[in-house]
Amino acid sequence: MKLHSNLILILFLSLPAIAGNDNLHTLEVSPIGDIQTLKYAKLKVQEWKTENPDAEGTLRIDIREGTYRLDEPLVLGPEDGGAEKLLMIYQGHPGEKVILSGGKKISGWTETEKNGMNVWVAELPEKFRSKVFREFYVNGDRVEQARLPEEGLYYFPTVVDVSGETKWSNGSLGAEFLEGDIKDFKNLQDVEIVAYTRWIESRQKIASVDLESNTVTFDRRSTFRLEDTRLKDRFGRYYLENVWEGLDRPGEWYHDFQEGKIYYVPRVGEKISTSTFEVPCVEQIVRVIGTEDHEVQNLKFENLVFERAEWIYPEGDAGSVQAAFETPGAVHFENATHSGLVHCTVQEVGDYGVEIGKGCSDCFVKASTIQDLGAGGIKLGHGSTKSTVADCTFQRGSRIYASGVGVWIGHSGHNEVIHNEVFDFFYTGISVGWSWGYDPSDAVANNISYNHIHQIGQGLISDMGGIYTLGIAEGTTLAHNLIHDVSSYSYGGWGIYPDEGSTHILVENNIVYRTKTGGFHQHYGKENTIRNNIFAFAAIQQLQRSREEDHKSFDFVNNIVTYDEGTLLGSTWKNDNWFMDNNIYWNPEPTKVDFTGQTLQEWRERGHDKNSVIADPLFMDVKNDDFRLSPNSPALQLGFQPIDLSKAGPRKP
Repeated sequence: MKLHSNLILILFLSLPAIAGNDNLHTLEVSPIGDIQTLKYAKLKVQEWKTENPDAEGTLRIDIREGTYRLDEPLVLGPEDGGAEKLLMIYQGHPGEKVILSGGKKISGWTETEKNGMNVWVAELPEKFRSKVFREFYVNGDRVEQARLPEEGLYYFPTVVDVSGETKWSNGSLGAEFLEGDIKDFKNLQDVEIVAYTRWIESRQKIASVDLESNTVTFDRRSTFRLEDTRLKDRFGRYYLENVWEGLDRPGEWYHDFQEGKIYYVPRVGEKISTSTFEVPCVEQIVRVIGTEDHEVQNLKFENLVFERAEWIYPEGDAGSVQAAFETPGAVHFENATHSGLVHCTVQEVGDYGVEIGKGCSDCFVKASTIQDLGAGGIKLGHGSTKSTVADCTFQRGSRIYASGVGVWIGHSGHNEVIHNEVFDFFYTGISVGWSWGYDPSDAVANNISYNHIHQIGQGLISDMGGIYTLGIAEGTTLAHNLIHDVSSYSYGGWGIYPDEGSTHILVENNIVYRTKTGGFHQHYGKENTIRNNIFAFAAIQQLQRSREEDHKSFDFVNNIVTYDEGTLLGSTWKNDNWFMDNNIYWNPEPTKVDFTGQTLQEWRERGHDKNSVIADPLFMDVKNDDFRLSPNSPALQLGFQPIDLSKAGPRKP
């Protein structure tokens, strides 16, 4: 009997885990025991719970080392979870690596050649022959689908608009291309166009091509009009994916829908006989699903690896309007309470890593690694509340859906996102809220603190922040976060970005440096407080305010702003509906410190920064990103409180 078709489980019943009592009952499930499959184990657990309805303690499923392949999601309902005083734990056996995989192995590989190059080819299983999939793993590595151009991006000189409408939010139906960029490729309609505009990606297949006029018609309209937001004389940037003619480098693969085959160019040292080849065969790996009337309670996953899942947008849909928010989590919770992940890894999936969805409360993801993701890291979705995301690492995201966010919070409040590291995403690091403007919002009282957020944007798309907020957010705090290296394609590479309607947010004790468009930008919002932060070395402007409103925008007090390029203030600072004071502003060339063309004295006459100064804050070692203050710093004399970010990011166990 093969190990991967069975789980070796040990189920322990103990007295209340809260009390930490020893286990009292053990039920062992093994390939040679009476219980040999996970489904049968679930059945036996359900039977035991029925026979012991008042049980109190901890019931453990201890999974021994191995890779357990799923051809459908593992679905756990209320009957599979715990109870008010019963904790259910699915755990990998201590010291052993346990993988729950949605990967399907592809076998039957043979060698062929393409233009004198060694290529491997295999027949795909029937369900995959004409199925769209964008992930292929060789020896555990995500490998790249054949594309053109091999590096960089093409661009469209013009686009075909929907009914002639040029509004930015109206999609495009087709485009003109530069001669030679799109050709009469083999299996032309299997080629996908991946186009970038503003803050999203759109994916369209080719419906037809006219090589005389150099125009391409898409099989669906793009999500937004395919504009280039940096260069006005051209349109959206794009590349072509799954192109037979682009299959010419080691580590690339191609899916031939017509033949039902997959082709792969091996890397140096790889052999057919010793290599493993996998495609994802499930959209989600685990679904924990309760109902409004019967929640899943007290269900924890610990020391497990979840990998290999992929979700594709429905036919005719080119993508989401923001944050790839429609993409589900590979590990999904719905109508669950006091449930989540601890010391787990979710990796190598084509969707978000984890989703805490509607009806969830007091759920958690702690001390876990979420990495190598098609979209974002974790979603705290609409209708959830009181989740905790702590001491996690979110890395290498946005690989299929570039707009995926490290941590996305929708209409969800009273969450804690603390002590995490978020890096290597092409869009925003942490996004909070889902209301554009001043309508009521559920995204209130969220605590976003002690996170280390870096390598965000990386110049691919635009309009993002290290931390991004939307809408009324009463009681929300952004504090003690370390944010750096945020770079957009055109506009919008900001450190902290209160966008449309962001209201009553406290921003304090953060250090933000090396951003493209500004350390702080408020598009529009009401009565936010920005105090005791360091904003350093943005390239274009340091602080940005983008809309005049009748109410106060924010209080900006006791901050340090230092820069050596760009301007101090960007966009609009005309109506004086803000308050700024007790700040230190510094440029190594002090004469370059001006306030929208005014001197500090002229600025003070308008009522701003009456006690602020232009002075060197005397950082310890700013060239090496050490923003601690020297004892004689003038900032201390103004009441600036030293910021200790040694605890930013995941805490050690």
